[in-house]
Amino acid sequence: MNIKLAVFKFASCDGCQLQILNMEDEILQLTGKIEIAYFMEATSRKLEEPYDIALVEGSISTKWQEKHIEKIRANSKYLIAIGACATAGGIQALRNWSKNEDYSKKVYPKPEWIDTLAESKPISDYVNVDYEVRGCPVNKDQLLWILSQLIIGKEPFTPTHSLCIQCKIEGNTCIMVADGKPCLGPITMAGCGALCPKYNRGCYGCFGPMDASQAEKLAEHFINMGMSKREVTLMFKGFTSWSKPFRKVVSKYGGDED
Repeated sequence: MNIKLAVFKFASCDGCQLQILNMEDEILQLTGKIEIAYFMEATSRKLEEPYDIALVEGSISTKWQEKHIEKIRANSKYLIAIGACATAGGIQALRNWSKNEDYSKKVYPKPEWIDTLAESKPISDYVNVDYEVRGCPVNKDQLLWILSQLIIGKEPFTPTHSLCIQCKIEGNTCIMVADGKPCLGPITMAGCGALCPKYNRGCYGCFGPMDASQAEKLAEHFINMGMSKREVTLMFKGFTSWSKPFRKVVSKYGGDED
């Protein structure tokens, strides 16, 4: 029997779902092995749960979403969080350091109509997640690897080492050592192919912290490089700011000027 695959979206930009659609030729290789049971970005066709694999994009931002993710978890053999929003709260988690109502008043003409949680949080804060595929957007090659491994009954894995390893493999010159530019590569999980350092720009931390990340130590190094507390805070207040290691740095330095 075919693997029943479902794709769900919460608070996000749809970029990770578009990455799935961008697989094109690659996804055709899985034809005959998977059956799209639910994927509103691609088709209005719906099949009843349970599902073998559920891919979940986006963070949890409303009470309805809290209940919905619990239902998805209960009806899925494997639940895979895809992208920075689902794995670390995403860019919308920046509001977690402010009062939610302040944003609502500035954006919406009828802020009283907005029913949202005080914080935007990753999927793993609410249910057990079997696997994470990180990135903003998600790395489609990693996603295809995990899906193909599950289909053939193997335990998938993704790299947990830092981006610096990828820079070495690519032959990139370290911009922190050579140019004195701040870079989150030493604490960010590999997976993007060191895209930003390849173009002489510091890593933005799209893939979130690596295993045993020393985020606070790197922040101290940035301070010693001459960066202000505010500048350091903004370095960590990005796509994966609500991940625990990055959150500790933001809480420690608080965005205040020196």
